[in-house]
Amino acid sequence: MTTFAVTTPTGHVGAHVVRLLVQAGTRPVLLLRDAARLDPDLLPYVQVREGDLHDRDYVVRATEGVDALFWVDPTDLTVDDPNASTRELAEHAADAVRRNTISRLVLQSSVGAERRQGVGLIDGLGAAEDILGATGVDLLVLRCGYFFTNLLDDIDAIRGGVLLTAMAPDRRLPWVAPRDIGDVVAANLLSGRPGRRIQGVHGPEDLSFSDVARTVSDVTGHPVAVHHVEDDELFAMLTSVGLGKRAAQGIVGMTSGIRDGFVPEQARDAVTTTPTTLAAWAYEELRPALAPR
Repeated sequence: MTTFAVTTPTGHVGAHVVRLLVQAGTRPVLLLRDAARLDPDLLPYVQVREGDLHDRDYVVRATEGVDALFWVDPTDLTVDDPNASTRELAEHAADAVRRNTISRLVLQSSVGAERRQGVGLIDGLGAAEDILGATGVDLLVLRCGYFFTNLLDDIDAIRGGVLLTAMAPDRRLPWVAPRDIGDVVAANLLSGRPGRRIQGVHGPEDLSFSDVARTVSDVTGHPVAVHHVEDDELFAMLTSVGLGKRAAQGIVGMTSGIRDGFVPEQARDAVTTTPTTLAAWAYEELRPALAPR
């Protein structure tokens, strides 16, 4: 039986991938720092290997006997250079692939990574695509849209009626539910399809921040309006709450790098379009988060 390994198995995508692999009858290997964060009900059905992805030896040891790997970079905004960290971790994954003869790899990347430079924190994912591609392994790169769950990171501002962005309010780009990414990951891991591919994961439709504000307002009954900020204002806001200069520049760059005239390399079609709507996700996850405490 094929042995699968999953990084960030408690994240929005990884947790869904783990659940699907377990339900498919496999016993996945989970790479994570703290097993206490896992659902205890899962423990009999998984192989837990605790450690730090920044430790190359740990990554190699943890993936011994693994046939297929789902690799997610847990972007660390506390380090001096988050993109350097992303590249370092990709090198660790590449070393593990080579030394353990892992045959297949699924990489969670992002829309915009095709630019390789000038897209803030996404630059690191572009480098990871190149580093892992150089291993020669069967590689599926998933270039994902903007996560619905990013709205949960701004829950206090949304609770205050504000949706903050440096993106032009009416600029439409792919938005996606992380669980739909998990579906795509699990389907491709389980299919065993060989070869090297890049696939977009774009959600059901392109959305602007104005669209998002209207949907959030309608679904949650909590009025929200878009507040547009300039790049330097966003940078100042991020550094004022303790974020390092490079991390703040990386976040600003993710927006500025795809703001004007950018079209994702992977077109919207039956392969890249996923089903969960923002309205459905907001009803299930955002509405409870906005409920009075």
